[in-house]
Order: sequence, then C-alpha cells, then structure tokens
Amino acid sequence: MSSIFTKIVNGEIPCYKIAEDDQFLAFLDINPNTKGHTLCIPKKELDKIFDLDEELYIGLMCFSRKVAIALEKTVPCNRVAISVIGIEVPHAHVHLIPLNKMEDIRFVAKEKITAEEMQQIAQDIASNL
Repeated sequence: MSSIFTKIVNGEIPCYKIAEDDQFLAFLDINPNTKGHTLCIPKKELDKIFDLDEELYIGLMCFSRKVAIALEKTVPCNRVAISVIGIEVPHAHVHLIPLNKMEDIRFVAKEKITAEEMQQIAQDIASNL
C-alpha cells in the first residue's frame, strides 16, 4: 500500500508544493510546528532515511539545503532546523522547521494556518528558490 507521501507524489492527494525535480518533492507540512514547516521527500518510496542509497541520500540533503535557504529568506526566523524522525509516515522525509525558540522544534504545539495562508507561504518560498 502506498504511503500518503507517495499519493502526494502521484497527484492523488493535493499539497502545498514548494519545489520539485525528477527525484524529490518539497511541500508544506499540513500540521506545522511553525509557519513554513516544510517536508522534503524522495519520490521513490523507501521507509527510512538510511534505506536510501548513498546517491539518493546525498541528493535529498542537497535538495533540502536549497529549500531551507529559500525558506530562511521567506519566513522570519533565527534559523531553519532539520529533523529526520520518520515514524509517522513510512516514507523517508526531512522536516525543515523555521525556529525562533527551541520549543519550535518540538512536535507538540502546532501552528494554525489557513489554506489561503498555506498557499501564499508555498508560493513565497518557491519564489526564493
């Protein structure tokens, strides 16, 4: 059975897309820790980040870096954190989270953002790529 991220890659489920190439996709997390919380995924469905072969792993990190730089230009923050947890969805993914305080990295308090705001944030980040 395909993961929710594979369904997003295949266009079966919509997302707030930020960036895409032939191997990777970046989109806003629909349950964000902070404004601009972004997920970067390989299009190839593999459960854990260390299941990726070295080339795909390095490619994901390079892709995530480009997105993080655009994210930092777009969303006011002290820095963009990277987190790889991967328990909630069995598809390797990287969280990019704009931080202003340490609590922002914790997956407890969530930001409430409207669909219109999410669309605008995605467009703004994409314009800084």
